[in-house]
Amino acid sequence: REAIIRSAHSSTAIEGNRLSLEQVRDLAHGREIMATRKDKQEVLNYLKVLENIDKLADGKIQEKNLLHIHNLLTRNTLDNPSDCGVYRTRYVVVGNRLTGDIIFRPPSNKAVPELMKGLIAWANSPDAQALDPVIEAGIAHYEFVRIHPFVDGNGRTARVLATLILYLRGFDAKQFFCLDDYYDSDRPAYYRVLQGVDQKTLDLTKWLEYFVEGVKMSIASVKERVIRLSSERLRKAEKGQIALTERQMKIVEFINKNGRITNRDVRDMFKISDRAALKEIRKLLDLKAIMAEGKGR
Repeated sequence: REAIIRSAHSSTAIEGNRLSLEQVRDLAHGREIMATRKDKQEVLNYLKVLENIDKLADGKIQEKNLLHIHNLLTRNTLDNPSDCGVYRTRYVVVGNRLTGDIIFRPPSNKAVPELMKGLIAWANSPDAQALDPVIEAGIAHYEFVRIHPFVDGNGRTARVLATLILYLRGFDAKQFFCLDDYYDSDRPAYYRVLQGVDQKTLDLTKWLEYFVEGVKMSIASVKERVIRLSSERLRKAEKGQIALTERQMKIVEFINKNGRITNRDVRDMFKISDRAALKEIRKLLDLKAIMAEGKGR
C-alpha cells in the first residue's frame, strides 16, 4: 500500500496539489488533516482509483472504464461537475499559468472521440500486445496526453492508464513500485520530455527512453528496500534475536516513518480485525521491538 500512497502524493503534486507525503499518508489511514477541501479530495480520489485498479481493469482497456476512472479522479474537484467523466466539448490549450504562453495545442474537441477509439483499439491490438508492457504503457501515456480528451485531469488519468496497462500485462500486478515518484522528482524534466515530441513525426524515442528509465529506477528502489529489510532481519537472527515476520517488519517500518502506530493503523494496513491487530502489536511489545506510549487504540 505504500506504493499506492506515494503514487497518490506524487501524481497529484505534479499538478499542483500541496499536501505533503505525511499528510497523504494520514488521509490514507483515515486521519484528519488541515488542508483545503480540494487538495484532500484530489488525493482521496486518486487513492480510491489505485486501490480498486483490479476492479477497474475489467480484463482490457475500455472506453467506459477510462471515462469512469476520470470521473472518480475528478469527482468534487472541478469547477464544472458536468466535466467529470465525459470528453471535452470545447477547444482547450495547454499553457504556462505564470507567463500566459501557449505550450501545446491539443486536437479539436470534435476529433477526441475518434482519436480515443483509435488509442483504445491499438492498446488492445495484437501489435500492442506484442510490445514489452513498459513500451506499450509509455506509448499509451504519451498519446493520451497528446489527445487531451478531458477539460482537466488529463495528466492524472494518463498516469493511471499507464499503471492500468502494466497491471493488465502482469508487469506490476502487486503494485510494488511507484513510477509517479520518478515524474515528481523532476517535474520540469517530465513536462520537457512530453512537450519535446515533434508533432509532425511523433517520434517517441526520447519520451520512451525517459519512461523506461523511470520504470528501471522505480524497480531499483523497490529492490533496495527489499534488500534492506532482508538484511535487517538477517542481522537480528545472527545476534540470536527472534527474526521479525514480514508483517511485523512493516509495522516497525511504519513507526519509523510516522513516529507512531495505532491499533487502527495496523487493522487498516493488513485488513484484519481489531483483535488480530492488537495481537500483532503485543508480539512486538513482548519482543521489546516497540514501546507503548499512552492509552487508547
